[in-house]
Amino acid sequence: AAMLRELRRRWRSYKYRFVPWLALNLRRQRRTLRYVPESSQDKIIADEDVFEMLLKTFKALFINDLSRQADILALLPEVKCQYLELLSVEQKQSEVESCNHQGQQVFSPEDVLFNTLGFTVSRDRSSLVSAGTGVFVTRGFVPRGTVVSMYPGTVYRKHEPIFFQSLGNPFIFRCIDGVLIDGNDKGLSRSVYRSCSRRDQLGPFQMSDESWLTATLQNPLAVGQYVNNCSREKAANVCYQEFDVPGHFPVELKQYLPNIVYSHDIESHLRCVVLVTLRDIKQGEELFSNYYTVVS
Repeated sequence: AAMLRELRRRWRSYKYRFVPWLALNLRRQRRTLRYVPESSQDKIIADEDVFEMLLKTFKALFINDLSRQADILALLPEVKCQYLELLSVEQKQSEVESCNHQGQQVFSPEDVLFNTLGFTVSRDRSSLVSAGTGVFVTRGFVPRGTVVSMYPGTVYRKHEPIFFQSLGNPFIFRCIDGVLIDGNDKGLSRSVYRSCSRRDQLGPFQMSDESWLTATLQNPLAVGQYVNNCSREKAANVCYQEFDVPGHFPVELKQYLPNIVYSHDIESHLRCVVLVTLRDIKQGEELFSNYYTVVS
């Protein structure tokens, strides 16, 4: 009986990514699907808005952690001056608000997110029965059209091997063009991500964030793989949006990107997937997404 219950639990979690099930339930489950006329129209907000939100958040995280960035700043003197100026402005504001003259105040990444974007998100037990872990807005308010989370993981192109990583893995996200993102933080998937991340590190410059594999997140947005699928009772309030990181993305901020490419021998932009709010979301609400985007 216990084994049967476990099989049912796994099936409820995995069935939305099982292509034959999707085909059979396409008409009955329209509310769990998002239809897009063309792949180019799969944008809730502009890429420029995604870029600006990530840049704003990552800069705030970098400044909050400035004491640990000495090696990076030593190699980027111009960038160092910019961040020191930003830090000086923040310190002055902090002193006015709290009368604290004891140097830089360091916040948790969640507090940085709240101070920067006005909300925090975190993983907790889902409100859906047998759904396991979910993602909630734990503080603040999230306006419609906001990047509320990121889908972390190793990025695979169509031709790259992912068979063994995919076995029993419900965290593989398929992009419209066939690119796959493995968001599993355990087992072989975890080892592959760490190997690729350390392979691409350039001296003190980390090209990706490994902390999403742990309980202590450096980038508090990197919880998107735990967002549960919507249902008739729980309508979707966020939607996936694909985003290619531009070449001019600041190198010192790449340490907060929770994605890495499996193969580094092909020149291309890093694919990220963000979750964008479809409506205003209040504190305490759980995030629900459309697992599949169907391009007609």
